[in-house]
Amino acid sequence: MADSKEGAQVISITIYPLKSCRGISVPEAALSSTGFRWDRQWIVVNSKGRACTQRVEPSLALVEVELPNEALSEGWEPNPSSFLVIRAPGMDVLKVPLAEPSEVANGVSVWEWSGSALDEGDEASNWFSKYLGKPSRLVRFNEASQSRPTDPNYAPGYKIKFNDAYPFLLISQKSLDVLNEQLKEPVSINRFRPNILIDGSDPFCEDLWKDVKIGENTFHSTELCYRCKVPTINQETAEAGSEPSETLMKFRSDKVLKTNKKPQGRIYFGQMLVWEDSVAQEKRKTIKVGDPVYVLKMVSSYDDVSV
Repeated sequence: MADSKEGAQVISITIYPLKSCRGISVPEAALSSTGFRWDRQWIVVNSKGRACTQRVEPSLALVEVELPNEALSEGWEPNPSSFLVIRAPGMDVLKVPLAEPSEVANGVSVWEWSGSALDEGDEASNWFSKYLGKPSRLVRFNEASQSRPTDPNYAPGYKIKFNDAYPFLLISQKSLDVLNEQLKEPVSINRFRPNILIDGSDPFCEDLWKDVKIGENTFHSTELCYRCKVPTINQETAEAGSEPSETLMKFRSDKVLKTNKKPQGRIYFGQMLVWEDSVAQEKRKTIKVGDPVYVLKMVSSYDDVSV
C-alpha cells in the first residue's frame, strides 16, 4: 500500500506558458501527454531560431503572462475572443490569440531539438524585438506536426514541448527552507521555477523518490534537476548575483551528494517527473492544490539516483 509521507501535499501549482517568463499560479492544472496544458507552449526565438531564455536574456524574468481563467478548465478550447496577454515594463500590452496561427516558422531550436513551430505574427515579433533590443519572434509548439522526446535513457516514450528536459519539476518547501536558513538573503521558490511545490515531507526527500502518486495520478522520477544560472537571477528585478548557487555548491553539488557519476561541478535542486498515464494517451486529468502526495517507491541512497 502507498504511504503518504507525513501528510505531504501539493501547496502550489505553477505553469509557465511562455518559456523563461513569469509563471501563473493556479489552483488546478490539466495534465496532458507533454506536461501541464499550456506549460512551455510558447518561446521567444532570436534571428537564428534559437530559443531565448533568462540565461542570456534575464529581462524575460519581468515578462508577465495571463491566460483566461476558463483556459485552465479541463476540456476547454479557445474561441476567437481568447488571448494570451503579455505585459512587460515600458511596453504596451500584447494580446496573442489562443486560436492557433497558420504561419509556420522553420529552423526553431531548443537545446538538442530542432523543428518547426507556429509563428505568432509580426505584431508579437515587433513587441519582443523592441523589448529585447534585437530581432525576435514569438512561436508556439506545434503538437500536430512536431514531437520532442524526452531522454530515452531515463524516460523512454515520453514527450515534451519547449521544456528543458522533462514535463514536470517538483520541489519540496522544506528543501527551500533548508537552503534559506543558510542564505544571508532568503530567496523565493520562483528562482527555481517548479511546476509542483509540496510540503509536509522531509527536506530533499524528493531526491530519492522513484514513483509518486499525486491525487489520483502516478508520476515517475527521471533525473535530479541540474541547475543553470537562472536561480541566480532575481525574478522581481532581473538582476543576477552569485546566490543561491554559491551556497548550493557547498551542500548540493554532485561531489557532495556522491552520486553514481563522475563529479562535474553541477548542483541539483528538485526532481523531474513524467506522468505515467501520458504514454497510454488517456483522457486528460488534473491535479489540484491540496492533493495528497503518496510515495510508492524510493531508493535508499544517492548511488541509485539518476542525475
